[in-house]
Amino acid sequence: MDIADLTPLLEQLEDNVEDLEELIQPLFGRVLSETSKKLPVLDKAKLQVLITYTLESLIFSYLRLQGVNAKEHPVFRELTRVRQYFEKIKNLETEPEKRTLTLDKQAAGRFIKHGLAGNNRIDFERAEREAKEKAVAQLKANMVAKRIADSQKTTPASKSRSGSSANSDLESDASEVDEGDNSMALDSRPAEELKESDSAHKSDKMAAKVAARQPKRLSKENRKKVKDERRKKKQEMRKSKAKKS
Repeated sequence: MDIADLTPLLEQLEDNVEDLEELIQPLFGRVLSETSKKLPVLDKAKLQVLITYTLESLIFSYLRLQGVNAKEHPVFRELTRVRQYFEKIKNLETEPEKRTLTLDKQAAGRFIKHGLAGNNRIDFERAEREAKEKAVAQLKANMVAKRIADSQKTTPASKSRSGSSANSDLESDASEVDEGDNSMALDSRPAEELKESDSAHKSDKMAAKVAARQPKRLSKENRKKVKDERRKKKQEMRKSKAKKS
């Protein structure tokens, strides 16, 4: 079985040890308390914890090289304890999270009511204030309900009025159309007279429509007068046409 050449590894170890001696030489040159005197509190804690962890790690490694079960040795428990200090220092270095403070209004209200429960004057004032607030709220609700009811009552009445006026307009237009049809059927005159009668009939029809579209403003008596005047005009037109023929 070939034996591995350990010479390169030993040389690397020697170099690492020399570098380590150069780095820790300032610590060995004077007492540790003097070295850490000028440091801040957090840096002083880091220095002491790191030195302790380094020494115990060396002891742990030495025990393993000697074939001893180092995990059952007391130095392993010390290493675990030193790691806990590392976690504490790390937590101190990180900034704490900003907590958003909120007030529980319901809980505060219960505390205030409970603290003022023994004062009869304050209890009476609070009960009176709550009663006024309830009364105002009830009054507003009643006013809103009344407005809604009034609006519902007014809308059917307006609809019925508009419907009756529209029916009267339709009846008047239908009667005028019937009269015009009858007059056109009875006339058997030449083409020129028919054109004149058609133009007169159209003008009368337009005037009748204009007059019929204003039933809301005219009373019943005025409507009768308008219809009578319209009939008189038609009769006069017919008489004049009969004379010409």
